[in-house]
Amino acid sequence: MAAAGPGPGPGPGPAAPRTKTKKKQKRFVPQRVKVLRAADPLLAVLAWGVNHQISELSQVPLPVMLLPDDFKASSKIKVNNHLFNRENLPSHFKFKEYCPQVFRNLRERFGIDDQDYQVSLTRSPPHSEGSDRRFLLSSDRTLVVKELSSEDVADVHGLLSHYHQYVVQCHGSTLLPRFLGMYRVSVDSEETYLLVMRNMFSHRLPVHRKYDLKGSLVSREASDKEKVKDLPTLKDMDFLNKNEKVYVGEEDQKDFMEKLKRDVEFLVQLKIMDYSLLLGIHEVGRAEQEEEEEVEEEEGGGGDEAGATVLGGSYGTSPEGIGSYLNSHRPLGPGDFDPYVDVYALRGTEAAPRREVYFMGLIDVLTQYDARKKAAHAAKTVKHGAGAEISTVHPEQYAKRFLDFITNIFA
Repeated sequence: MAAAGPGPGPGPGPAAPRTKTKKKQKRFVPQRVKVLRAADPLLAVLAWGVNHQISELSQVPLPVMLLPDDFKASSKIKVNNHLFNRENLPSHFKFKEYCPQVFRNLRERFGIDDQDYQVSLTRSPPHSEGSDRRFLLSSDRTLVVKELSSEDVADVHGLLSHYHQYVVQCHGSTLLPRFLGMYRVSVDSEETYLLVMRNMFSHRLPVHRKYDLKGSLVSREASDKEKVKDLPTLKDMDFLNKNEKVYVGEEDQKDFMEKLKRDVEFLVQLKIMDYSLLLGIHEVGRAEQEEEEEVEEEEGGGGDEAGATVLGGSYGTSPEGIGSYLNSHRPLGPGDFDPYVDVYALRGTEAAPRREVYFMGLIDVLTQYDARKKAAHAAKTVKHGAGAEISTVHPEQYAKRFLDFITNIFA
């Protein structure tokens, strides 16, 4: 702030009136930050912004406790990028991080080092596994980047203080999505909102079957178009029709259900509904066979790359980042996982019909039972009848039906 000007007389005199001046834009020097080469300007700006924000945060001491203002705070950067890295970054862009101290604290409570988070997200561009660009995977497959609407951002803000308090109370032991960062990227006057979460599936064990389970039976079967995909997202009726079961040990099942009931109770308190259990199943025998075939192909091809396992193959290794320490401790065999990295994983029992690993967590936890949902419930009740197992119901009713269904997925 400028010093007050002198008075008109020889003495100190009254201070000159303060003039409201536009805050000078801070000049950033991005050449100090390694800039990701990404064909998509959005991803290049995301990487630049995350690198910058983590670097800035590392200079700020950890607060003793979070304050209410931390849940409203944000950090904004505007860059006019005329002279440097023009081949990597767009000419003008803006980057905003929401609630930086809150997400920093959440990362710490979920056992994620900021530098590992930074490397996982920025070492190589996140990529899409399919045609849906709204969900991107970090290059080491430990993080998911989900595109949000502005309404979703408001929902996350509304949930965040309750969510943080809950994570503190349960010591980070939860099946809820692990929210790690939320950003707005502005390129060419187009704003994109992004939420970074922990990947519920493994960074190294491929998923062979996938289910989205709500405990509802009305319109809960995958479409024919979905079923022909390489990895379709199947639903409740598909689970029942295939006589699918989850085979885990008694202690694992007990711990899982206790955690799930606690999480669902939290969601009911916030009047949240329409969430799902995401279930991914890794078949150990199938993965071994696929890896053998890959090795044979590589050996047949010869060259320097023969015998190397590519990232995304059956048992690929992670670059440095969130999953980095895993392989430095000990080599992992077929179906093995490190519970500190694959935090949603459960091992199948020896008595199961085939060797499997399961990944299970709660998704889509932002929908509140508001006027729109109440109207949808009324419309569906008219269409399907009062006793139908429709998905749009009151949060308490939704929770009970959901827990009853999930309890019965186990063998």
